[in-house]
Amino acid sequence: MEPFRQIEIPNGVIGNVFGQLDENIRKVESAFGVNIVNRGDNIMVIGPNASIGKAEAVIKKLSALALKGEQIRDQTVNYLIASLEDESFDQIEKLTEDAICMTISGRLVKPKTFGQKKYVDMIRKNTIVFSVGPAGTGKTYLAMAMAITALRANDVSRIILTRPAIEAGEKLGFLPGDMQQKVDPYLRPLYDALYDIMGAESYQKNLEKGAIEIAPLAYMRGRTLDNSFIVLDEAQNTTPEQMKMFLTRIGFGSKVVVTGDVTQIDLPDGKRSGLKEAVRILDGIEDIGVSMLTVKDIVRHPLVQKIIAAYEKQSVQEQSKAAKKAYVRKAAKRTYKRG
Repeated sequence: MEPFRQIEIPNGVIGNVFGQLDENIRKVESAFGVNIVNRGDNIMVIGPNASIGKAEAVIKKLSALALKGEQIRDQTVNYLIASLEDESFDQIEKLTEDAICMTISGRLVKPKTFGQKKYVDMIRKNTIVFSVGPAGTGKTYLAMAMAITALRANDVSRIILTRPAIEAGEKLGFLPGDMQQKVDPYLRPLYDALYDIMGAESYQKNLEKGAIEIAPLAYMRGRTLDNSFIVLDEAQNTTPEQMKMFLTRIGFGSKVVVTGDVTQIDLPDGKRSGLKEAVRILDGIEDIGVSMLTVKDIVRHPLVQKIIAAYEKQSVQEQSKAAKKAYVRKAAKRTYKRG
């Protein structure tokens, strides 16, 4: 008979832990090669001893989160499984204690991974924070939540949101409408986050009284931005000159968050990314933080994690092939010279 272990889970949270059609517990079974049987007031985990211990640790964390009122989702299960060997695993319940703000629908906005938690704490601590990471890691949304919280607490008098209007396969001149209508699509993710957290009515009121400003990056030139919470999104598409211009706009009482994904640069060939250069040049300066989010911090659909991981693997393979070709060329040149 295979080894087994019984784990007690309060009845009130078993449904949340197991998930719809037991999808959460099936993920645990698949990850550790065990069988899990629901016996009402407890569950039985069957399999190799080492695997039982790992599955038990994840199940107990799921139960602890459910007892705190957290809705257990795919991302929660995936993150716990991926973080099992991390030192932070034992402290995961603490993520539920850091509520940034509440959305218009009554949902609490919280960091969902330790990478996100460090990012939020970095914003609280520093005047300027660079957040670099793949799509779906909450870079922009958490920055918006922190900005709205600061405005509501009167820590700042306005929120300024900006993006570079870089074409990704389309030319601005060929898009319909006036200039504002042309740039609106580039700023849409910022509008969406504002609507989700503040609601359309509150957003419109704050926009009309000047407490919220949304504009392309080019509009920042020549300004001094005091007592503001400024978010520069999609910063991988800034040039070094634009980034320097933006960072030197900062005035007294302001806080800046710069977000971007350096794997999705839409600049013309030969143009350097201002975000990559700024992170390299400014890292280590006091009051400037750099948050590097990873695939583990993705909180969108689980497929997003797999897609990005696949692209990263492909990129590594291509770099390896390029390095081998360069080595062969150099070796051939050395051989030719000796001959």
